[in-house]
Amino acid sequence: MTHPLHEAAERMAMNTEHENHKLEKRLCREVGRAIVDYNMIEEGDRVMVCLSGGKDSYAMLDILQKLQARAPISFEMIVVNLDQKQPGFPADILPAYLTKLGVKFHIENQDTYSIVKRVIPEGKTMCSLCSRLRRGILYRVASELGATKIALGHHRDDMLQTLLLNMFFGAKLKGMPPKLVSDDGQHVVIRPMAYVAEKDLTRWAEVRQFPIIPCTLCGSQDNLQRQQVGLMLKDWEKRFPGRIENMFTALQNIVPSHLMDRALFPFQTIRATGEASEDGDKAFDDQPLPPAVQTRREDEAMEGNATAARPVIPISATH
Repeated sequence: MTHPLHEAAERMAMNTEHENHKLEKRLCREVGRAIVDYNMIEEGDRVMVCLSGGKDSYAMLDILQKLQARAPISFEMIVVNLDQKQPGFPADILPAYLTKLGVKFHIENQDTYSIVKRVIPEGKTMCSLCSRLRRGILYRVASELGATKIALGHHRDDMLQTLLLNMFFGAKLKGMPPKLVSDDGQHVVIRPMAYVAEKDLTRWAEVRQFPIIPCTLCGSQDNLQRQQVGLMLKDWEKRFPGRIENMFTALQNIVPSHLMDRALFPFQTIRATGEASEDGDKAFDDQPLPPAVQTRREDEAMEGNATAARPVIPISATH
């Protein structure tokens, strides 16, 4: 006769496995959806996957590998890590991990740490300069490797934080796009995890037991504006579930006539036409949820049904 404690342990293990499987399906679905929506990866692409050693980039590589195996198109990936020579950086972890995965990879060694420490006064934020130096190096490496796309591991919460940071401190309504042309005009940068929530990535890192390498350069700086905005968003989501989802969807549903940018909408030439207009004064009318929100919420509801069959959206070169 099976002991009750053993039965309870087995049920718990089965529940955990079931939840992990749902999480994997959700991650693959959201990454696949973003790739299709923004045509991020096309037939024959050579994608340079930037791996920092943090949970986000590990998850990006992991999910892209899963999608690559089932995608209807053929594309290549090469993983690149920039070793910035931070003191105590465990240089052996990533090569060992990537070798075990059997993926192509390149470790770029550049001492940006010394530059940042020399230029930035003690106590000042290092992120801006570090980011610029890192970006320039990655663009050069992408050219040398013949990469057609550069994949970065930013997720949904990063994009919302950037939007609020630009509003609060930059006086701009500007976010972090899922796809863009690089500063030098030579590369296309993509963010395949644009639709993915950070809480899912945190859980996935635990499930997959990624060998996380903390950033000792910027990760140790307290009271960064981005950290504060991130905490604010988490507090909002805790107190008002669904708010973050609606904020993110708002980035995909812009109404220029109800903002104030004269370069985007011809306010000065507006005249009454006598005809009904979709740009009319409907700012405070009740509006149905956009299709993107409805689809995601239906998907989430289906995840509660173990028998629901929901295929992962495949990577495609066309919409």
